[in-house]
Amino acid sequence: MKQLSFSDAEGQAKRKQTRREIFLSQMNELLPWKELGKPIARYYSKSLRGRKPYPLSSMLRIHCMQLFYNLSDPAMEDSLYEIESMRRFAGITIDTVPDETTILNFRHLLEEHNLGEKLFNKINRYLEMKGLSFKEGTIMDASIIAAPTSTKNKDGKRDP
Repeated sequence: MKQLSFSDAEGQAKRKQTRREIFLSQMNELLPWKELGKPIARYYSKSLRGRKPYPLSSMLRIHCMQLFYNLSDPAMEDSLYEIESMRRFAGITIDTVPDETTILNFRHLLEEHNLGEKLFNKINRYLEMKGLSFKEGTIMDASIIAAPTSTKNKDGKRDP
C-alpha cells in the first residue's frame, strides 16, 4: 500500500464529518458502482502501451461528483486537489489526481456512446427506490475576462 500524504493523513485525523463527507458516504452506499460501470467498461481504455489509464471506478465516481456538485472539468480537478473527502470517494490520492483533460475525455467517452444520459437515468432509478431523487443542473464555470466597455447606451458613446 502507498504511504499517505500529509493531506490525506490530515483528513483521516479530524473528528467531525462534514456534510460533503456524509453525502459522499451515503452515495457510496446507495449506488451499485460495479453495475453502473458495466456499460462503460466495454468502451473504456484497456491500453497496454503508454501511461496506464485511471481505474474506471475512479473516473466514474469523479464524473458523478461533477453531476452532484455541478462542476466543470477544471473545477473538478481543482476540487480533487483541495478536498480530501472527494479524493477518498474517488479512490485516488493527491499524487494521482487526473487532470482536467482526462476528466473531459471521460465525459466525451460517455457522450460519444450515449452513456451519460443512461447513467444519469440509472442513478435516478436507484435513488428513487430509496425515496430520493437527483435533478440535472447546468454546468457553469465563472471566469473574469477583460472586455471593453459597452457602446450600447443612449448617446452611442462608451460607458465610463
